[in-house]
Amino acid sequence: MTAENDPVSPWWSASRHADSRPFLLARNAIGKAVRAWFDEQGFTEVETAILQVSPGNETHLHAPRTELAGPDGTRVTRYLRTSPEFACKKLLAAGEPKIFEFARVFRDRERGTLHLPEFTMLEWYRAEATYGAVMADCVVIIAHAAQATGIGQFSFRGRIADPFAEPELLTVAAAFERFAGIDLLATIRDGEGDRARLADAAKQKIRISDDDTWSDIFSKVLVEHIEPNLGQGRLTVLFEYPVPEAALARAKASDPRVAERFEIYACGVELANGFGELTDAPEQRRRFTQAMDEKQRRYGERYPLDEDFLDAVGQMPAASGVALGFDRLVMLASGALKIDQVVWTPPAGDA
Repeated sequence: MTAENDPVSPWWSASRHADSRPFLLARNAIGKAVRAWFDEQGFTEVETAILQVSPGNETHLHAPRTELAGPDGTRVTRYLRTSPEFACKKLLAAGEPKIFEFARVFRDRERGTLHLPEFTMLEWYRAEATYGAVMADCVVIIAHAAQATGIGQFSFRGRIADPFAEPELLTVAAAFERFAGIDLLATIRDGEGDRARLADAAKQKIRISDDDTWSDIFSKVLVEHIEPNLGQGRLTVLFEYPVPEAALARAKASDPRVAERFEIYACGVELANGFGELTDAPEQRRRFTQAMDEKQRRYGERYPLDEDFLDAVGQMPAASGVALGFDRLVMLASGALKIDQVVWTPPAGDA
């Protein structure tokens, strides 16, 4: 039994730390390589605030909260961010053209081989650039990570992917057709998902509950039938998400059924999520309000809207951006088996 698997040894024991140290040194090497690439490309590294008025307004994201006391004793609620996205977009509105951040972010209700409640997200934005530009950035950065460690291929749970090979480009609609036999775009009308139609198409593929929404059914098919087939042998860029799943992405001008959103996978592991950014503040408010209504229905809570952020959305230039899970990238590029091995200290209270 290695120290890593010894339930008696705390993470800070010398033997257990020695087991993880090669992965941690790989983390440092990858960080240096990535920062050097951003510097070569003329990006500015930023450091934005962790405490926010709103941690993000997506239905299934949950954030720790705290209270701040002013000098007069007045107390206000603040949240630990789930992403630096709101702050970074305010900087785009302020005139920054190309920015990146290694951001500490926080998620409640998340823990596992690929999930930590506190982790590092690498996020970057390009003003006046298409989302194809940040897709290409992702591919280059993933290759730089592999070069930094000297690894020849990524491997995870029996799957392999060559980080240097030309990536597979696959639309979400094509993936649903190929792996689930579902005509996804036929279930979208006037920007909304047709729940009954998708349920009928997916009923032989997944278990559907009476209270499942269109998005629930979409997510179940994605997780059970699509994601396990992505990033096999090489990276997969999954793009053109259906517009009900647009989040903070703009709709595609040539096909309003889909949005300029993409994700990148290696060995079935999601590494990055990017957008051609929405700059329509009223539409962003509508989406956030709808998502918070659904959060209230499901979880009995809602997060406030960040009015400064919504003002900034309306003043942003056309831009594209992406969030990449840095710890996951280090895990694959270092050959670690789980995400805990690539963080210098695990979450407080972990053994």
